[in-house]
Amino acid sequence: MSRPTILGIPGALRQASTNRLLLRESVRVLGDCQFVEADIDFPVFNEDIENGPGIPEAVQTLFDQIDAADAVIISSPEYNKNIPGVLKNALDWVSRCKGNPWKDKPVSLIAASDGRAGGERMMHNLILCMMPFRPDLVYGPEIFIGNSREAFDNDGRLKDERSVKFLTTLMENLRETVKA
Repeated sequence: MSRPTILGIPGALRQASTNRLLLRESVRVLGDCQFVEADIDFPVFNEDIENGPGIPEAVQTLFDQIDAADAVIISSPEYNKNIPGVLKNALDWVSRCKGNPWKDKPVSLIAASDGRAGGERMMHNLILCMMPFRPDLVYGPEIFIGNSREAFDNDGRLKDERSVKFLTTLMENLRETVKA
């Protein structure tokens, strides 16, 4: 597979989120691929919606994007030492669709957060949230970008060479997993 399709899921809704920057930087270092950025701006999960009007179209779109992707990268901030509610909501909604698009799908989890730990506490909980879906987690080296508002230059590139090196290694691992 020469040109994989990579789905990026930002764990924040803000268009100027540093996690969107980190997703784009991940794709840059990954190299030649077809990149799709997901939109997880959904209504809060409510079984009355599911049983009434049904699965929202935007949720079905995300399900289909996960299913069609060769790999997924989730980049999330840390909110109050945990994953953002909007990301958990998206995971919950997708789980209500028929089938499991995550099963054996190569998935890398990365984080950018304004705190000094860069989302380290959130990551443990995100891994736990992903486990029921049985993805192929491509994990390590860990990517935690702390003080994220200062971590990127004006072109959206990571400033810290060590972070770029680790991110490059993780993306090489992801590419190799997709090839296998």
